[in-house]
Amino acid sequence: MINEGDQVPALDLYTSDGRHIDLGKLGAPIVLYFYPKDDTSGCTRQAQDFTGLAAQFEAANVPVVGISRDPMAKHVKFIGKYELTVPLASDEDGRISDAFGTWVEKSMYGRKYMGMERSTFLIGEDGTVLKAWRKVKVPGHAEQVLEAAREASR
Repeated sequence: MINEGDQVPALDLYTSDGRHIDLGKLGAPIVLYFYPKDDTSGCTRQAQDFTGLAAQFEAANVPVVGISRDPMAKHVKFIGKYELTVPLASDEDGRISDAFGTWVEKSMYGRKYMGMERSTFLIGEDGTVLKAWRKVKVPGHAEQVLEAAREASR
């Protein structure tokens, strides 16, 4: 599990807008938010909140990327349906969510299962986790992350 102050592993991300991100060689801060599933109410709201603040994240020079285990084709549909501007990355093989410790045992109605813990990480240009939010509640979260991103880019 990755915590504040830890170095992120050198993993590659490929985003829905065609970018390749090497977490081992960032050179600039970035926000990675992990979410359970495309096109569900909480995940849609979270993606819309980050999209609504995208220009402010851009002004702070801190890009935002959402990550789930959904395939890229599903991400593309999700983006189109809700006109999202924040790029999404697919973690179908689970290597990224496993490294960050966001693939966890969950419980619903007494049934245990594995799923994505809604978590966000602000990573500094040197690859150090500056801020980690775990078990995120969606309302107001994107604004909290933006404030931390502004602090990090000063």
